[in-house]
Amino acid sequence: MLPTAASRPSAITTGPDGALWFTEFGGKIGRITTQGSITEFPIKGDGILHSITAGPDGALWVTEFTSKKIGRIPTTATAENLELIEFTLPGSPAPFGITTGPDGALWFTEGIGGKIGRITTTGVVTEFTIPAAKSGEIAAGPDGALWFTYVRGKIGRITTTGAVTEFTIPPENSSAGGITTGPDGALWFTESVSGKIGRITTDGKISEFALPNPHAQPWGITTGPDGALWFTEASCIREPGSRCIVGNKIGRITTTGLVTEFTIPSDGSGPHSITTGPDGALWFTEYYGSRVGRLVLP
Repeated sequence: MLPTAASRPSAITTGPDGALWFTEFGGKIGRITTQGSITEFPIKGDGILHSITAGPDGALWVTEFTSKKIGRIPTTATAENLELIEFTLPGSPAPFGITTGPDGALWFTEGIGGKIGRITTTGVVTEFTIPAAKSGEIAAGPDGALWFTYVRGKIGRITTTGAVTEFTIPPENSSAGGITTGPDGALWFTESVSGKIGRITTDGKISEFALPNPHAQPWGITTGPDGALWFTEASCIREPGSRCIVGNKIGRITTTGLVTEFTIPSDGSGPHSITTGPDGALWFTEYYGSRVGRLVLP
């Protein structure tokens, strides 16, 4: 359990200092060592934090969704001195996903603004207009471009010069969530509404793999150290008096589509984001359980 009650941890990433860093809904950044020691860093204001990633400069970069800012936190931060630097974005962008690009800058999606943003490590911001608003998570692809999800049934690709291509997922209401580069040179993504894991090649060919239950609500996804994709199942469907019988699991899918699921001990935890830790385990956030979980590979 995290020190702050109802902290609702969201995104998680491995930091350059060998610890895991995560965002909390209540306006804090968390850090957890592989031994389980937790530190929380409060952000001034009442903004909602979303994604976090390790930057090319050895710092952590975070999207401040409601404050319309991108934040930078060095690994030397302490609870008394966060050393946070914030960069205010133009307009009303609602920054959401963020990742390090192949050009040494940070790239982020704008959940409302209908743009993809780029910010250098010195804070210079460039924005590129995309055909539709409500973009979600973003990942650097193996082709030197950035790939991102849309809330409504599309995967986007943007080059470092701003050229955008879109690919429609059938059906169009599939609601793509997380996205990551797979070990096979393709991009893998979650479809929370349709209960599927998707795969898209760099030339736009899409394959889909249905989960055992269509109501599992897969969200976060990452490549594991075992050459498979690992993902969270955020839903919790119960029968009267029962634990979750659907969702509340960590899933594993091979590049050939074989799915295995692992139930989380805490009932109704709401697993959200997942990443491979420096210790070779899978680390994930439990949004409703206010915990950070660790799954050791068999």
